[in-house]
Amino acid sequence: MQYRNGFSILGFGCMRFATKGRSIDFEKAEAQILRAIELGVNYLDTAYIYPGSEDTVGKILEKNHLRDKITLTTKLPQYLVKKLEDLDKYLDEELKRLRTDHLDYYLFHHMTDIAQWEKLEALGVRDWITEKKAQGKILHVGFSFHGNTDMFLQILNCYDWELCLVQYNYMDENAQAGRDGIHAAYEKGVPVFIMEPLRGGKLVDLLPEKAKKIIATDPHGWTPAEWAFRWLWNQKEITCVLSGMNSIPMIEENTRIASEVEAEKFGEEEFKTIEMIKEFINENTKVGCTGCKYCLPCPRGVDIPGIFSCYNHMYSEKKSSGRKEYYQTIALRLEPADASRCVGCGKCETHCPQSIPIREKLKEANRALLPFPYKVAAKVSRRFMVGKSRKTDQKNP
Repeated sequence: MQYRNGFSILGFGCMRFATKGRSIDFEKAEAQILRAIELGVNYLDTAYIYPGSEDTVGKILEKNHLRDKITLTTKLPQYLVKKLEDLDKYLDEELKRLRTDHLDYYLFHHMTDIAQWEKLEALGVRDWITEKKAQGKILHVGFSFHGNTDMFLQILNCYDWELCLVQYNYMDENAQAGRDGIHAAYEKGVPVFIMEPLRGGKLVDLLPEKAKKIIATDPHGWTPAEWAFRWLWNQKEITCVLSGMNSIPMIEENTRIASEVEAEKFGEEEFKTIEMIKEFINENTKVGCTGCKYCLPCPRGVDIPGIFSCYNHMYSEKKSSGRKEYYQTIALRLEPADASRCVGCGKCETHCPQSIPIREKLKEANRALLPFPYKVAAKVSRRFMVGKSRKTDQKNP
């Protein structure tokens, strides 16, 4: 196993343990975590809203006396916090579930908009963090992120974070926090952890046949998953990649790769292969947007590249994937950034290197991503996740 900043470069994501009936299969989960730790994994990641996960992890660590041998991270459901006392309520409940008196890292879960931090700040979260660190209940704080690059940078710079967790893979290079966000965090000295390295398995299971053929005939002999992992670990800016490993063979294969890789070892041929895979995936996309962002800023705040990324994923993967990404990156912002904001000024089209008919494509994307039931759900979700407005939060600290 290789290590960066003291962390194993492969972390265990504990969201998707194997189940037995409606419950987590404890024996399988225990065997998998023990094997991962035996092979050098020293980072476990869970969250309040992962059903049964915290309790399972806590039981495994207590039973096998492993708490002090790993770095344990869970996440505060910040979107459920309405008053200062809620911070203590969720933290104490999570410590109890995990059977520990402290968390190595406590992440503010599913941040999408700076308004979420401003709401917490108005409640007194800065003093609360200081207090919990002094009590030894929290050693370090960070955040997990789903949003666009601009919002990531705002959240990154609003506090002295000690870790950030972002979705990133070779298909999301210019989406969500993106390469720019990862480089910014690295320059600030904030360790970058990666989730969804395989886009929920889609970079393995849903690859086009042309892409599978390229991989199968490549002399490296790497699997689709190995290509995705090696592309990530080739970047020195990345500290750790989380994998939701749910079988012993998967754990052994991923730790093997994590024991062999080195940063900045990809050559021209490896990058060329990745680009070919991406081209085959993108053959099914609807808009030839590269995410260059020359079309921004939009005078009306429309996130043009973000919307097109979601729209394309509806067809390169499946409709539910694109709509889920849209919810995470567009719909859950306080300030609307959806295509309905477009007034057709055309400024964006004058700057687009690909000469995309942006106004026309935004209308298409809006219809596809937001059929009526989804519009209603998006509005309700936004009010729940980020609140009514900054003014409301400031008036009701």
